[in-house]
Amino acid sequence: MSTPRHPLRRAARRLPINAAAALTVVICLFPVYWMVTTAFKPSPDIQSYDPRLLPRAWTLDHFRRAVGADGFALFWRNSVLVTLSAVLLALLVALGAAYAVARMRWRGRRQFVLAVFIAQMAPWESLIIPIYIISRDTGMLDRLPTLTLIYFMITLPFTVIVLRGFIAGIPPELEEAAQVDGCTRAGAFRRIAFPLLAPGLMATSLFGFITAWNEFTYANFLIIKQQDSRTLPVWLSSFQSTFGTDWGATMAASTLFALPALAIFLALQRHVTAGLASGGVKG
Repeated sequence: MSTPRHPLRRAARRLPINAAAALTVVICLFPVYWMVTTAFKPSPDIQSYDPRLLPRAWTLDHFRRAVGADGFALFWRNSVLVTLSAVLLALLVALGAAYAVARMRWRGRRQFVLAVFIAQMAPWESLIIPIYIISRDTGMLDRLPTLTLIYFMITLPFTVIVLRGFIAGIPPELEEAAQVDGCTRAGAFRRIAFPLLAPGLMATSLFGFITAWNEFTYANFLIIKQQDSRTLPVWLSSFQSTFGTDWGATMAASTLFALPALAIFLALQRHVTAGLASGGVKG
């Protein structure tokens, strides 16, 4: 007689947790929802004192103004170039470092891992002044390669940590068997271990992409005189018309700016979840 009550009891115990989770999701997603709906609202509705959750009419005029605005295509290209370069460079360097930490035994290995964790925990905003001074003294201000190197340094520690855990989760006997069959150590890694690293590579790539794509502080402080080297987040912060801030076009440009990261996450979410789980519990 008591068996049917157990599912109800479990559901009752989970109800507060589920309600709190649903409330958290609503709070987090509401600003995004408001941004997207504002991008489609006519200008009079945006300035209305009677806000509505759904637009009374839909328009694409704001998207046309955003795409046709001066600098949009150029700064979009700058963001794509800097982001992809930083992510690819971080993957290349971190893959070698993670393999050395996970598979090899050498003096200073633990100290190196500790330094990587400390670098990951350090607030990068605290390095703005020294990085600015170094960039100024070396003539690297107002240059996209400077941003690429900075984003590379920001994403590198996390990439090393995740890939280290993922490589440690691959049985070394697989590579040893390939070496017995005649492969070199590098060949065994390339043929056996590397294909199994796809979830970890995708997880770290997504993190690096989102971090570099959304970064504003360094791009704002290091690109001063050469305005053509600005990235899209900096351009969005100064996107104004002669009559003030064009909120409709700003929200439309922000929506377009968020689409690449959203599309990549939706495409890689399964691999990202597996990669983060493996990298976080192994090694």
